[in-house]
Amino acid sequence: MDVRLEQPPAVNRNEPQPCCDSWTAGGQTKLVLSSKNRGWSCLSAEMRYVGKGVIPWRGALSDIEVCVDVCGNGSLVTRSASAIQDSTVAFRNTVWLTPPRWNEGSIAIAGDLPEIMHIHLPPSQFTPGRLGLDVDKSVIGALRYDNAFRDPLLGEIARAVASELQDETSAGRLLVESLANSMAARLVQTHSGAPTSQPTVSASKEGLDRRRLARVLDYIEANLEGDLTLDGMASIACLSRYHFARAFKQAVGHSPHRYVSIRRLDRAKALLMQGDRSLVDIALTLSFSDQASFTRAFRQATGRAPGQYRREFGLRQHDSSSAAIR
Repeated sequence: MDVRLEQPPAVNRNEPQPCCDSWTAGGQTKLVLSSKNRGWSCLSAEMRYVGKGVIPWRGALSDIEVCVDVCGNGSLVTRSASAIQDSTVAFRNTVWLTPPRWNEGSIAIAGDLPEIMHIHLPPSQFTPGRLGLDVDKSVIGALRYDNAFRDPLLGEIARAVASELQDETSAGRLLVESLANSMAARLVQTHSGAPTSQPTVSASKEGLDRRRLARVLDYIEANLEGDLTLDGMASIACLSRYHFARAFKQAVGHSPHRYVSIRRLDRAKALLMQGDRSLVDIALTLSFSDQASFTRAFRQATGRAPGQYRREFGLRQHDSSSAAIR
């Protein structure tokens, strides 16, 4: 007798994988974008289509969850819990906060919400060195989550994270670190009941001195084909992450992530002209998750696909070398 074993369904590697576990039960929901395989440590993010229905309202174990309606369609959203009853019309830039370990409550959604960005910020984002503010551990507990609110800045940050999820860039990890800093600072300054002091005064107001700037630039060049983080660069400059980002832009004219993006593009061109490395190897070397993301970013920056650039400019280099020999 011929016995056929049923094979498990194949996993579609092109489908986004979930990294957050909220707003997923009940109703019709669909994961559109996810940071699951991006290696981000400063935040995790998902873009979801959320259908009408009633779903549990719960928080992550330790993270602050920030849900942002990035487009808005006028649907009524009601959050219910002990001592909380909040009904809000979901317009563009409407924000809902959920504290850590919150596991009592529900959310009733009257109409489909096509673009809800879920961002989880770990407690490490709320330290003085990353906020540039003098805060204590009570700041997370002081974040107000009983009422939804509208915040254009948080909306822009959420859309920037969504853009990086949609089209990966070579310095995307650095960009997301900066966005996480900005989001945490915004929440503390405008939506927290905890007292905060003004940003600490630092010599970085005058920018990086030449010696420290040279050390940072050398460090970036040596690690273009490796893992670059704001914390790593800030430690080379002997500054906090907050002060380093401000001082670097003042000294160089570009934010750290923009400068690294420019330098990695130059490195990609050089590697392509050498002609001895595969496109997927170059993509992974320059911190892209796959060759397709590298191709999109390179084409957007240069107007040419990597393979086309290699054929065109690699041939020119070969012809120039032959002419020099002759």
